[in-house]
Amino acid sequence: MVNALIALLMSILMPALGRVRKQAKLVICQSNLKQLGNAFEMYAGDNDGYFQQGWQGMINCPCGGIECSNWWMHALKPYYQDPRVCLCPMATKLGWDVSPSIYWEGGATFLAWCSNNGWLGEPGEVYGSYGVNGWVENNQCEDDFLIDFIGPDAPNWRWRQSGVKGAGNIPLLLDAPWIDCWPVDFDEPRAHAELNWSQGSFIARFMINRHEGRINCLFLDYSVRAIGLKEMYTLKWNRNFNTSGAWTLAGDVTRSDWEGAAEWMVNFKDY
Repeated sequence: MVNALIALLMSILMPALGRVRKQAKLVICQSNLKQLGNAFEMYAGDNDGYFQQGWQGMINCPCGGIECSNWWMHALKPYYQDPRVCLCPMATKLGWDVSPSIYWEGGATFLAWCSNNGWLGEPGEVYGSYGVNGWVENNQCEDDFLIDFIGPDAPNWRWRQSGVKGAGNIPLLLDAPWIDCWPVDFDEPRAHAELNWSQGSFIARFMINRHEGRINCLFLDYSVRAIGLKEMYTLKWNRNFNTSGAWTLAGDVTRSDWEGAAEWMVNFKDY
């Protein structure tokens, strides 16, 4: 009788304890992003309000190679003490830094990136599980890539600096299995929950079910909150992003649209 009662109590308590643990990890993740927000703010303050350049590996770069890259985690390093601030506690799959498809076929949801082969830095030196909205970076070398991808006006889509209007709806840094990407409003949603990080559109890189239908986001006003996966289409990723596009309620998205493109997201909250 006593054993049966204990088993019953455990069956009731374990799911609740699991929810508490997940909530605690979400809060830790938000605290990490808040600290990184302070680092971004200090960096911008020391650089006339501008953010880091980001990837400088394009052919037309004056420096001529990725060794001159100024990724966000390198740029911010002088402004935070503990490297673990770059790692969400939900990201338990530590990968390499160039071709995740080689070493992790289980998807991107709980994937973190790290420097194992020297592309991001010395082995083991750099790791994390957040990615920057590439449109906030003050990058000149990347513009040819964006022009080929979008058109001649693409460089004008960048934010480049803090203090812009509507900063509270502009993503800066988010839960992600890779360090950066450049979402556009015509991006398709992630077709399957566990696609590799590099498969699908740019916005799909952030579309991971890391916090039960949400991810955490640091905004350009340095506020932090959890956002729904479908909510991503209502955020102002770049200056030209249509926040009432085809994948929003304002753009008349329907359940059948989600069933056809990303069935795993059908029951998540619409925005």
